[in-house]
Amino acid sequence: MSLQNDIMAAMKTAMKEKDQVALEALRAVKSAILLAKTSAGGNDELSEEDELKILQKLVKQRKDSAAIYLEQDRKDLALPEIDQAEVISQFLPEALSEEEIEKVVVMTIDHIGAESMKDMGRVMGIVNKELAGKADGKTISTIVKAKLS
Repeated sequence: MSLQNDIMAAMKTAMKEKDQVALEALRAVKSAILLAKTSAGGNDELSEEDELKILQKLVKQRKDSAAIYLEQDRKDLALPEIDQAEVISQFLPEALSEEEIEKVVVMTIDHIGAESMKDMGRVMGIVNKELAGKADGKTISTIVKAKLS
């Protein structure tokens, strides 16, 4: 519930400052949270992990959209997407560096005794749970592939 309160407070601030980009991003977050709560069956509170997944998904969507717009040389459409991604990212925990992610991956590989790419799924599952919200899945995947190959 604290995320929802934080979002509402940020929305009020954005309205007072007439910050349309931030307001649009925050409304998208609020909408996604309400949608997730509704699909979960009523007024059930979302876990912190679910909230982080929602935020990550929204940031990823905006970054992907911005990349597509930039490929098509549409900076006018890409910039608001990038700005919205930054606004949403404020509510995510600080991301880990590649070195920190690599340490967790190596520890996990040693712990479960993974030896080849056949074990990638097991390693990814454990590392993704451990680093939920702190690391991008693509980065984790790249590091796991490098260590197992």
